[in-house]
Amino acid sequence: MLISGAEVSRVEDSVRRICTAYGGERVDVFAVATAIFASVHSREYGTVTQIRRITAPRYDLFRLSRLNALSRRICAEKPAFEEVENELEDIRTNTPVYPPERIFFMYALISFSFTLFFGGNLQDALASAVIGLFLRCMDYVSRHLQLPPYIAAVLWSFAGGCLAQYFVSKNFGDSADLISIGNVMLLIPGMLLTNSIRDIFSGDTLSALMNFCNAFLLASLIAFGFALPNFIWGM
Repeated sequence: MLISGAEVSRVEDSVRRICTAYGGERVDVFAVATAIFASVHSREYGTVTQIRRITAPRYDLFRLSRLNALSRRICAEKPAFEEVENELEDIRTNTPVYPPERIFFMYALISFSFTLFFGGNLQDALASAVIGLFLRCMDYVSRHLQLPPYIAAVLWSFAGGCLAQYFVSKNFGDSADLISIGNVMLLIPGMLLTNSIRDIFSGDTLSALMNFCNAFLLASLIAFGFALPNFIWGM
């Protein structure tokens, strides 16, 4: 659930309820954006503590919805562990994904729409749509190479800024800034920022600070990557 984008309060509550449903008398759970710590005590089996490190978040709200439904069913029906494992494996492997062509279309549409929204003309929007397709290709490559997210964000944004300058230099578009702004909207860490605000209102200050710092750093690197080509072309 945490990997798929759940806020830490939901994760802690789900773990606590599941452990209680299976006989835990005292359950202490602490979750942050990168780890889950759980300690369960019972007279039957003593105290058991587990730690899970979260290293590669992959936001998927549909998968999160299925995991949330499974956690509720576990608490209500208390199925056998083998049945739970089978259901988890089904969620991991059979959660539907959008076909590649639809994802490419959405990247192009988002870039095109935001460039028009912020005042770009039709040529600017078309150039932004083409760059959006290129950024999606870079996303596939970076996932295949397992690049760290911060390095990948800098590379994406720098390449997008260079392409924006190239289109303007070839008179296919009037403003590299307006072309780039449509592509920036593809990369901004909206989920991280949203979860940090949720965590603040839930009282999970540590997780909120971690998510906010990650979002701020990622946004700063994206801005730097898009601004660097403007600086180079202006020299």
